[in-house]
Amino acid sequence: MTVPPPTQTWDADRYARNAGFVAGLGSAVLALLAPRPGERILDLACGDGTLTEKLVAAGAVVVGVDAGPDMVAAARRRGLDARVMSAERLTFDGEFDAVFSNAALHWMKQPDLVIAKVRRALRPGGRFVGELGGHGNTAAVLTALIAVLARRGVDGVARSPWYFPTPGEYRERLEAAGFAVDSIELVPRPTPLPTGMAGWLETFTDSFFKPFASEERRKALDEVVDLLRPTLCDSRGNWTADYVRLRFAARLP
Repeated sequence: MTVPPPTQTWDADRYARNAGFVAGLGSAVLALLAPRPGERILDLACGDGTLTEKLVAAGAVVVGVDAGPDMVAAARRRGLDARVMSAERLTFDGEFDAVFSNAALHWMKQPDLVIAKVRRALRPGGRFVGELGGHGNTAAVLTALIAVLARRGVDGVARSPWYFPTPGEYRERLEAAGFAVDSIELVPRPTPLPTGMAGWLETFTDSFFKPFASEERRKALDEVVDLLRPTLCDSRGNWTADYVRLRFAARLP
């Protein structure tokens, strides 16, 4: 089956319902950033602005950008300076003391371009601090998705919207762009899913199921859930995603 390039649709209400835990788990990378009063910070892929608010509360002057108009609208309803803009098309030039990103860079499959845009947005000495899915992130989920799509003649690898690098690979990309890497590590983080695997799949896997009509999509989703149940669901019906995060802090000279 011929399929179009992977795409992902972001719905702020759906995200809040099924993935509100993402911002709640961002405290470690926020602490690594250590925002200071008066700093000008770019929140890259700010989503609905939950973590952006914490940057503002720390006294920083924050601009949030996100490629999803619905997410930006939700952030603006919080009173935040949020703009519709993809990371690959950042237009800022030497404006920020830091760029911060949580749980978003793994959706950007042109990492060198993104890093170059971040570098351009920073002032000399500026910091780039983030957390993204790292190598091995959601390995069981991705394997199940690929298997279910293969049964239907669809290449699940080609449809994956994700980029999960190793620390060594991402360090090389940062250093090639002129950053000095202060820290970078993989952090295994099994993550409870409040609305179960079905809710997670409905929120994050649009690109895999675009080729299917609604009935076939539902059948395929159910098959993925069934495949994952023995490894990611406990005896009480509680689901846990097999997350592995890549957390880093880098800076310009």
